[in-house]
Amino acid sequence: MGSLSASQQQQQHSPPSPLRPVKLLDQLRERIRLLHYSRSTEQAYVHWCRAFIRFHGLRHPRDMGGAEVEAYLTHLAADRGLAPSSHRQALSALLFLYGQVLGLQLPWMKDIGRPIPKRRLPVVLSPDEVSTVLQRMEGEHQLLAQLLYGTGMRISEALGLRVKDLDFSQGAIYVRQGKGSKDRVVMLPNSLGAALQDQLRRVRAMWWADVEAGQAGVELPYALERKYPRAGSSWAWFWLFPQDRLSTDPRSGVIRRHHLYAETFQRAFKRALAAARISKPATPHTLRHCFATHLLQTGYDIRTVQELLGHSDVATTMIYTHVLKLGGGAVRSPVDSLPRQLREPQPLYRLQAPAALLH
Repeated sequence: MGSLSASQQQQQHSPPSPLRPVKLLDQLRERIRLLHYSRSTEQAYVHWCRAFIRFHGLRHPRDMGGAEVEAYLTHLAADRGLAPSSHRQALSALLFLYGQVLGLQLPWMKDIGRPIPKRRLPVVLSPDEVSTVLQRMEGEHQLLAQLLYGTGMRISEALGLRVKDLDFSQGAIYVRQGKGSKDRVVMLPNSLGAALQDQLRRVRAMWWADVEAGQAGVELPYALERKYPRAGSSWAWFWLFPQDRLSTDPRSGVIRRHHLYAETFQRAFKRALAAARISKPATPHTLRHCFATHLLQTGYDIRTVQELLGHSDVATTMIYTHVLKLGGGAVRSPVDSLPRQLREPQPLYRLQAPAALLH
């Protein structure tokens, strides 16, 4: 899920307040929501803690300790071949369970080794490849893909956009509560202005139908729903990419309209990639990599790209400079200096068996 913000790290080390639910995983969910962690973090932490308990035969974590945690993490690394990032996420979930839910600050917590994540070069498509993929997408999926490539937003940030986050007069899109709970501003691509206006007209009809039917408003962040009870039903807070159908909010149980699911868009992108006959292992997140790489290729400075991507550390953005330095003709290969006849493809000849072996 990525690194936690400074406030979240401080909350992890503060004494937890009493919990109301009886079931352990319900207590885990309550604590996560109390600390305003994202829904994806909640799902991941619940998954790892449930798997940890099942791995040890449904024993209660209070009756286990460092040895059991080490055994489970060893199983994930050795038997399941888990990536270092997932390994660290599982460890974070268990430390949260013991520290924030069970209130056990045990000495062994600091002694558990944390795998060092390996920095890998991102998959990047060429502008022509991006264009080919986008042409094979349709409707709001195509618009969403164009927005990801045109702004560098993460898929969760784009799906979470509200009507009020678009500022056509300033040519800006306001990204709220991005990674690390940070806000930032990205450009509103001029070429997408008309398509976004059409999307707003279509979405407004959907919003008005919900209002007329007396449906519950959309989900609001934090405690805004209690502070402004009618805001969730307002046009300004409606989703830019809403679901066609109503669904049950997994946290509150309220039936309301949620934004598009990431999985739906991921499947559409995968189909477009296959139709374009592109063999690179690209995902929707690849469009964010393409945004950064193509901006740097056209001469924008690294600090500007860092700000647009919302990276806290410029070292994270520097990964894209490696793609530019090592590819795209930035470094001339020594084989290109060889005589021309050695660089051109040579015909392949079959080996002839000695005549004596043919008789």
